[in-house]
Amino acid sequence: MGRAFEYVIVGGGVAAGYAALEFTNRGLSHAQLCIISEEPVAPYERPTLSKDFLLPEAPARLPSFHTCVGANEELLTPQWYEEHGIELVLGTRVESVDVGQKSLLTEAGETIQYGILIIATGAQALRLEEFGVNESKAENVCYLRDLADANRLVDVMQSCTGGNAVVIGGGYLAMECAASLVTNKINVTMVFPEAHCMPRLFSAKIATYYEDYYESKGVKFIRGTILSSFEFDSNGQVTAVNLRDGSRIPADMVVVGIGIRPNTSLFKGQLAMEKGGIKVNGKFKTSNDSVYAVGDVAVFPVDLCGKIHRLEHVDSARKSAKHVVAAILELDKTGEAVHFGDYLGTTFGAYWINNGHLVGSFLEGGTEEEFEAIANATRLKPTVDDPAEVERQGLSFALTVSKKMKPQTPRIEAGTTSLVLETPVYAWHATAGVVLAASISAFAYWYGRRRRRW
Repeated sequence: MGRAFEYVIVGGGVAAGYAALEFTNRGLSHAQLCIISEEPVAPYERPTLSKDFLLPEAPARLPSFHTCVGANEELLTPQWYEEHGIELVLGTRVESVDVGQKSLLTEAGETIQYGILIIATGAQALRLEEFGVNESKAENVCYLRDLADANRLVDVMQSCTGGNAVVIGGGYLAMECAASLVTNKINVTMVFPEAHCMPRLFSAKIATYYEDYYESKGVKFIRGTILSSFEFDSNGQVTAVNLRDGSRIPADMVVVGIGIRPNTSLFKGQLAMEKGGIKVNGKFKTSNDSVYAVGDVAVFPVDLCGKIHRLEHVDSARKSAKHVVAAILELDKTGEAVHFGDYLGTTFGAYWINNGHLVGSFLEGGTEEEFEAIANATRLKPTVDDPAEVERQGLSFALTVSKKMKPQTPRIEAGTTSLVLETPVYAWHATAGVVLAASISAFAYWYGRRRRRW
């Protein structure tokens, strides 16, 4: 026995939640969308797990950080999915996918058919055993990738107050975990092979600034070496960490943050792969016309450098999810153009209307107030019953609509020209460098908030 849906999302992380919201914003009907997730809870903002979830006082707990609060949008609780007719299949692993037959098989033995499949399977944490280090499933060796990991980490931290923790890794996650451990009154030593922390994002000078601050809070850094082995007690708990340089560090707990690997195994041999991920085009379509991929698993073109990249960043998950839904639903349709203004003069523009809604706009030569109004009106996607009346009103239409609400909508500007598109602008991935810069900004913002707590 099985079921069939027009759209199926495999994976229940950040991207799934943002895709669901975008589907509903674009008029999704009940029973069209199904989300299948191994986790037992509805999609949530994963970055919270290494931040407020680990606070010793007033920690964040669900449902407060379900998607899409990370982008200051609607909180999608399980009830929200139910109200919008979206099927959540939680706590369920997908055993196999047949992209040729447009079907997948769950571990429960159910076959689910789809019209369009969105792969949002995310990534899994790299394990020490993959690098030849035996951890013997010690309960005080912690990873952090999902809610279960976070709950376990909290339990271990609470049993180690005043003790010693060793953090293996010097990346973003490792730095966040180190700060949380200190906040929980645990002594921290960080170990990584590079010359400084976060080498993929930070220059040595920037890294030194953060390392100096961490050291002022008691964090010790051991650079230029790696973990060699653990020492265990009679209960199988780690009691010390041995490093390749011969150092030995007593440990009451260990936190490992050494990277992730995209979850692509279901699709190997069926979809084109590259650089460890699933290769997609500018619309996030894979080598199969009925399958799309977003988030950590997607390897996409970056026009600025003529290469393809895979981004491990929450902003990429959020934005790629929204854009893939736009790509699927719009199918390259730009809609009806309604022009206004004096095309022989200096101020003129156009609205694009699709399925009875404003979906795009263009303005040349307007004032700052008019630019803001047309951007806000486009973001609101108001109903348009009579395009001729919109043409007659011209800019007055946008000014009237904008007064109802003032959302923040990015616009592309050149001199005195403003272009706003709520239909898909697939060149978004050309700004991958900006996303990487945002990683640094996000860390700096988090670090600033953390400083006030330390």
